[in-house]
Amino acid sequence: MNPIITPSELIDAVQSNTIVLVDATNSPTAYQNYQQSHLKGALFVDVNTQLADIKEDVSIGGRHPLPTAKQFSKSLTDLGITPETWVVVYDDKNGANAAARFWWMLRAIGHEKVQVLSGGIQAAIQAGFKTSSAVEVPTQVESYPISHWQWPTIDLQGMDEMIQKEHFVVIDVRESARFKGATEPIDLVAGHIPGATNIPFTANLDEEGFFLSPEALKTKYEKAFENIPQEHRVVHCGSGVTACHTLLALAVAGLPIPKLYVGSWSEWSRNNRKIGIEE
Repeated sequence: MNPIITPSELIDAVQSNTIVLVDATNSPTAYQNYQQSHLKGALFVDVNTQLADIKEDVSIGGRHPLPTAKQFSKSLTDLGITPETWVVVYDDKNGANAAARFWWMLRAIGHEKVQVLSGGIQAAIQAGFKTSSAVEVPTQVESYPISHWQWPTIDLQGMDEMIQKEHFVVIDVRESARFKGATEPIDLVAGHIPGATNIPFTANLDEEGFFLSPEALKTKYEKAFENIPQEHRVVHCGSGVTACHTLLALAVAGLPIPKLYVGSWSEWSRNNRKIGIEE
């Protein structure tokens, strides 16, 4: 299954298929906005309570640590999702808000039928997908069986070891100003992990906010990962959410999925590690 789906493809698909459509928009008013208007039939997923297990001490695991398998199983069950369900997830940031994070989490437990809506909610509305303010009721299903995360991740200690290797690539998908250390609007310290490479997630999109072609994405990232062993490839962001946008782009390109540093900059910057700054 293609990791992304276009608005026109989604409009056609919902006519004759049972799809669980999920709104993964993340903001302080995301649920209130969802209650006012969402794509018709969409359920809401909360990145902070359903796609993460946030700790009181952010230095342990960062701002959005992964939930346990048991916690994620409950979230999927509450959404009416089974291992056979076709899931389409969207947000208001072309997948960079939390849609790609939900996609990664589903794929990482072995769920095959999941896609992210390219262009996000805005593109779907422009294409004619109907909106609604109705309270959507999920289907009651049996508990989703999950054993463990199957896709590769890396922790703080692993990152310490990674950046000591002779050949590695750590892609930081945050905007350039944050990577350089010129500004830091969210975390406590500005800068980047020493040795990291900055490829902002926005480089995965065209001028209209849709994902680039598989060929264009493949060319971009094959060059970035050239001659680097698969096990020495890492992608991260601020808190492990937006990084999944680039992991999704790599899947679109048909390339192997690197390790996700879930703790990302929010964890690294709170643990007295060396910090890179660019003038």
